Amino acid sequence: MTLASRLKSTTAGVGRWVVGAALGVGLCAALATGFPSQALAQSAAPAVPAAVAAVPPATGAGPALWVVKDADSTLYLFGTVHVLRPDTAWGSPKVDAALASAGNVIFEISNPDDQAAIMPLVQSQGISPDRPLSSLLNAEEIARLDEAAKAIGASAAQMDPLRPWLAALSIAMAPLQKAGYDPKSGVETVLKARAEAAGKPVTGLETIDKQVGILAGLSEETQLAFLRSSLEDYEEAATELDRMVVAWSNGDVQTLEDIAVDGMREASDEIYQALLVKRNTDWADQIQTLLAGSGTTFIAVGAAHLAGDDSVQEILGDRGVTVTRE
Repeated sequence: MTLASRLKSTTAGVGRWVVGAALGVGLCAALATGFPSQALAQSAAPAVPAAVAAVPPATGAGPALWVVKDADSTLYLFGTVHVLRPDTAWGSPKVDAALASAGNVIFEISNPDDQAAIMPLVQSQGISPDRPLSSLLNAEEIARLDEAAKAIGASAAQMDPLRPWLAALSIAMAPLQKAGYDPKSGVETVLKARAEAAGKPVTGLETIDKQVGILAGLSEETQLAFLRSSLEDYEEAATELDRMVVAWSNGDVQTLEDIAVDGMREASDEIYQALLVKRNTDWADQIQTLLAGSGTTFIAVGAAHLAGDDSVQEILGDRGVTVTRE
């Protein structure tokens, strides 16, 4: 079975990019929503932060929250969704209290909306005029690309210089935007605004350079498989994300694992290792370093990193660190 067919057989291939954008790689949404007008431009102005509205309270317990403690340290771990509809109900008193108690806040990256920093990386790692999509796809696939590109105000000809990973991401995100999902309504946007308003330092576990490099470093075979699968299923992306958001907002970690984590692992070990396992291991190292210090820290990362056998919590547990769900 080819990689493309495995993607197709595991809850819709485009769902894997949805996972990356919404639950895995925080930068995915910012990358995709910058195309096509900015991705091929020579420069881009910094994005203007949007005003943050009050978050409707979640029904029930709300999204899951974990805590790691020792004698002089408290570290909260909160799983996020990087793109949401503005009216998504996820407000949680326990999350609010944890954030308020923290002396500092850590996200995957501290500046996912910094288009001035993102675009030079996209130009260097997401555009390849010497190996255009028209040399990698057949005529039928180019026709599907042209049709899908219309959803983002582009054409196959305009997308031709893009590397497959960026083309796939752009196509996958289009129906999410159409369905009302917006990075400006993502969890990090809300939490970062609150942290900055309270004067809390905001830092990142990774840099923009590293996150772009993760996507750009995927093998061409894997990139093309995602692009081909996205062209088949891109209109199903919003339905997949709807299911995941409901599970996340209800604190249903098992369903998140079933839909997002297990689906990614079954579809492609390369993508699973690159997007989740390697990064979770690195973050567990950083969390242990923080634990050796003192104070209260609030850490917010994509919810896919906090679900499954290779989650941050499981890695810490295997090292003898106790992680408790609040």
